[in-house]
Formats: sequence, structure tokens, C-alpha cells
Amino acid sequence: MDSHAATKKLETLRMLMAGHTDTSEERRILSLLRDASAAELNFLLANIDLESLLGDLDDGIFGPDHHTQLLDMLCRERAAQLALPLRASLVTALQRGATPALAERCVRDLFLSLHGRELTTFKNLLDAGNNHQDLEKLLFDDVDDPALREDILTHIGREAEAAPSGENKVLSDIDDTFYANLKDTRYPSKTVYPGVLAFYAELDRGPGLIPGREGDLTFVTARPMDPLGAVENLTFDSLRKHGVPPHVVLSGSLTHLLGNSRIAAKKFDNFQRYARIFPEYGFVFVGDSGQGDVEFGDKMLSAAPHGVHAVFIHDVVETPEATRRTWRDKRIYFFDTYVGAALEAFALGLISRDGLARVAIAARESMEGIAFTSAAQRDARKAELTRDLQRADAVTSPSPAAAH
Repeated sequence: MDSHAATKKLETLRMLMAGHTDTSEERRILSLLRDASAAELNFLLANIDLESLLGDLDDGIFGPDHHTQLLDMLCRERAAQLALPLRASLVTALQRGATPALAERCVRDLFLSLHGRELTTFKNLLDAGNNHQDLEKLLFDDVDDPALREDILTHIGREAEAAPSGENKVLSDIDDTFYANLKDTRYPSKTVYPGVLAFYAELDRGPGLIPGREGDLTFVTARPMDPLGAVENLTFDSLRKHGVPPHVVLSGSLTHLLGNSRIAAKKFDNFQRYARIFPEYGFVFVGDSGQGDVEFGDKMLSAAPHGVHAVFIHDVVETPEATRRTWRDKRIYFFDTYVGAALEAFALGLISRDGLARVAIAARESMEGIAFTSAAQRDARKAELTRDLQRADAVTSPSPAAAH
């Protein structure tokens, strides 16, 4: 690509897009994009606001259908020449605001043009916006034509059978799972639990020597979703401020806030949608014993016994040991500390031995920084952690025989 020529074309494109765009300018924009080489087209589209471009070209009542011509070119004629991140950005631009029938068909065509690992990468790019405009909203809200949605989901399912990812999506609750917020009074309010971020990271990384793709963390919460995504975006901001890496949030609804069974039912609906979007993945869920997560985990395991590898439950209500054992038989593992959760995950082959050690180190370090409200509270939590740290050390430390 001639960088000087491409830069001149970009300057021309930006000039044509500035202010109101008349029919003559729309025609020149289309001509510029059509005549661009594949490399130039990627360069141009990567350096402008795609949403503005789509809005600048109109379909006239009596004039030319420039908007339709632009979408035909980008979503069909030249889609294969666009880099995957650009195709994902194009879908995001189509997703914003109202999504008319033409835009929905373009979204369908972009999905159906991709196969195997490229399709998985494309879906993960669409899910990585770190705001409420995620893949689940795109396919189950913005694409409201049932036939088009089914075209996409059928294609996703067929491609997943041919190209399983070999990785897991890590699903997690927020309140009393990520940090103390509702029923857990054993820690100061809003305390991020020692080792939880490291545990997420190791589940995402996987047990192999070569780490899996980062960014497979998704929060499934009872917090309600509003039409503009304000509550969900506030959740994103809060989690980011607490050190959570890029993630997705699947929200609840106001009608499902009352009662653990209703909360579990809404989370299960979200899971079923998410499993249809990412059928090439396995799933692991991390929740707590205070608000419907055990019931939700049980529903997950019943619905997808081969796809859901384990459910980890942070115990915040002192569940009796006999009850824990009963749930354990169903692959629902109660734990008191994230080192204890990591021990279970290691035994199940979900994280590596080194990963277990990293969770232990992180938990030990973060525990020291917590300002407990009383000495009794501090001592009780440290005793739990010390117990699990000793168990982890027995697993991760080389035996005397191995040392010789």
C-alpha cells in the first residue's frame, strides 16, 4: 500500500464526511471506497467513525439508495477483505441505536460468511466492548427478526461442532462472590475476596502449558438491565475500578429480583442464551450460597452436563458439611476461601499446579491489606485462609523424595 496515497484518500474521505453530506458527496464517498485496494479499504475504515459513515449515506425517497449500496459493499461484496476487528466494529456500528431490517440482514450475512476459529474470534471481538452492547444483546435484542436470529444461531451451532475451542468460559456472580456486598458480613463491605482475581485468571488461562485466550470472564448477575444499559455500564465501571480485567456482564431484570428461585431462573435464561452463542466452549460457574446460585448451578449442570465442568460456591451462610457433601456429588463445590476453590479446580484439571500456587500467593498478599472491623473477624478469616494455604502448599511443594 502506498502510504502517502492512502493518507490523501483518508483526508478526502474525512472532508467529504464533515458536516452535512449531500448526494454528490455521498456518491464520491462510495466511489472512493469502491476504488480502494483491500489494504487501503482497511486503512480508511480503521481511521474513521464507522457509525458516522453509515449515518452520512442515505437512501433517498426518490433518489439513489446510497446507504444500501454502502452496506452491500461492506457487508457482502468486500466483507472478506476486511480484517476481523473491522468487521466486528462494523457490526457494533450497525447495532447502535435502532437496528432496521437492512442492518439485521447485514449482521446475518457477516456472521454466515465466517467459519471455524475465525467465527469464534469474531464473536469474542463483539463481546469485548466492555459495555452493555455485547453479543447477547446483539443477537437476542437488536436482531429482533426470529428467522434472521435463527439463521445466525444455527450457523454458530454447526460451526461449533466442527471446531470446538477446547477452552472454558468463566461465569461468575458478583455480590458475595467477587466482593462482600449483600449477606456476607464476615468481611468489611465491598472487600474484594483474597485470591478471587487470580482464581478467575487461572480458570481463564486453563491447565495447559500454553495459556488459553484471555478475556473469557463473564459476570451473571441479578442486577437489573435497563433499556439504555445504564445500570450494566455502572456495573462495568465498578468492576473495572476493583481491578477486574475485560469482561462481559449478563444482567437480570426488575421482575426477577424478588426470591432466590426467580433470580436463579433469570440467570439460567441468560446462561441458555450464552450457551447458544458460544457452544464451542465449556463453562465453569463461580457463585455464592446466599442468593440462588446453588439452584442456578444445579440447573446449569442438568441442562448441559457435558458442557458445564464445575460449579464453585463461595459459602457465606455456614452451610453444614453434610449438605456440602450432597452437593459435591452433583459437581457443586462449596468453598470458604479462593485457595480452597483453586484446590478443587486443580483436582478437576481446570487449572495447573502452578496456577494453584499463584492463587495462593495472591490470596496471602491481599489478605494482609484488608482493614477488618474487629480482631475476631480478622482472626477467623485468617484461620480459614491458613488452613487452605497449608493444603495448597502440600500439593504445590515438591516432596522430599522428589527433591532427591
